[in-house]
Amino acid sequence: MDPYVAQELTPRQSTSSGLKDYLIGATPLQKRLESVRKQTSFVPTPPQRKIPQCSQLQEDIDSQKVAFLLHKQWTLYSVTPLYKFSYNNLKEYSKLLNAFIAAEKQKGLAVEVGEDFNIKVIFSTLLGMKGTQRDPEAFLVQILSKSQMPSENREGKVLWTGWFCCVFGDNLLETVSQDFTCLPLFLANGAESNTAIIGTWFQKTFDCYFSPLAINAFNLSWMAAMWTACQMDCYMATTEFLWSVPCSPQSLDISYAIHPEDAKALWDSVHKTPGEVTQEEVDLFMDCLYSHFHRHFKIHLSATRLVRVSTSVASAHTDGKVKILCHKYLIGVLAYLTELAIFQIE
Repeated sequence: MDPYVAQELTPRQSTSSGLKDYLIGATPLQKRLESVRKQTSFVPTPPQRKIPQCSQLQEDIDSQKVAFLLHKQWTLYSVTPLYKFSYNNLKEYSKLLNAFIAAEKQKGLAVEVGEDFNIKVIFSTLLGMKGTQRDPEAFLVQILSKSQMPSENREGKVLWTGWFCCVFGDNLLETVSQDFTCLPLFLANGAESNTAIIGTWFQKTFDCYFSPLAINAFNLSWMAAMWTACQMDCYMATTEFLWSVPCSPQSLDISYAIHPEDAKALWDSVHKTPGEVTQEEVDLFMDCLYSHFHRHFKIHLSATRLVRVSTSVASAHTDGKVKILCHKYLIGVLAYLTELAIFQIE
């Protein structure tokens, strides 16, 4: 393994005020969920999880849409169930959201869609993007620029994209009535001002509530172990960890890069449970990394905070940003993110 240390003095960026505005305040659904929470005992982190596998339901997935979703940085949110949402009304939702964005633009609110405001909103399903037949179908929302030339029928570039999904979401599905559609994980790519406007429309239309989904160091460690455990046909990226060291006036970041085959060999040396990842294995895997780094640099990484992990399967940052890199394990990555989103809702 060939570790190295990199220093970055980039100040943390704050969330825009517009995004904060629509994330504050409880909707009637939030209040109704309180009664569910009171009746549900605290569920601790499971001592083991399955190593992500390729779901058979992926055979139904549109390969072009999957390719579009990969290799993009997505910002994560948890979403409470949508009230009276219907897949039969996607075209109508497209028109309503398009009109809502136009109205917000006329109010002078910050909507990053260009000066001419010649856009098109499209809702579409993501067939097969789920873990079981019981999971609701995922769906995609896009803002596209429309061509300025009448002779051109093709759409222009994609200005903003967001998608809702639920992968192995049985825990949440069992707690709500049939009037609600449970799609607890929302991923957005594009300007935060557009995310805020679209989030406001969904909140008003479907009585739902969005909340930023951060990923703590504990869950990042689980991601690192589960994704390292995945059997890859070929490795496309270095396995990398980023730790943050609290210091004044700005934080110091330590980057630790490992050849992916070395990372897999380390995992194989601590992995004892076929097909599963246990908490003990995750702890041992990370402890081995800490020990190796300390042997080279005399730095105790256990005194720092893990803020990012990156593998050939996916990368994730503590601020709730992820990038999915491997089609084969797409469902597995979404399953864990769905679990985190449901835990935040409950």
